[in-house]
Amino acid sequence: MDKVLNYLALARKAGLAELGEEPVGAATRALHGHLVIVASDASDHTWRRAKSFVAGTNQQCLRLPYTKDEMGMAIGRQELAIAAITDPGFALSMVEGLGQPEKHKEILEVLAQKKARKQQREKEAKAHQRNKRVGKK
Repeated sequence: MDKVLNYLALARKAGLAELGEEPVGAATRALHGHLVIVASDASDHTWRRAKSFVAGTNQQCLRLPYTKDEMGMAIGRQELAIAAITDPGFALSMVEGLGQPEKHKEILEVLAQKKARKQQREKEAKAHQRNKRVGKK
């Protein structure tokens, strides 16, 4: 199985992926879907819906070179046409795993910025918890 499909399976097991049209729509409306991925053989209607989910937001949409059956097999379903990755680190790793940095340059830049912001927020939260315990000097 391909590296990108492995990342998809890991994201599902970690609870960092929304699978199917309704959960993806809910995640993107809540601005949690950093990357919306669509199978290569998904219908044009599904592709248009995915693009409309992320329209006007800083979320990214990408059509993967895998079929619905391949994506479904990776997560333990019959098929999967659309999914949303809710963690910027996983999303960045998936796009990097495609191996076409010049083709996905814009998506990579946005996801790298989101990952850096998330790491900074986590660092600040950890420092805050430490300051609450021992007091700031």
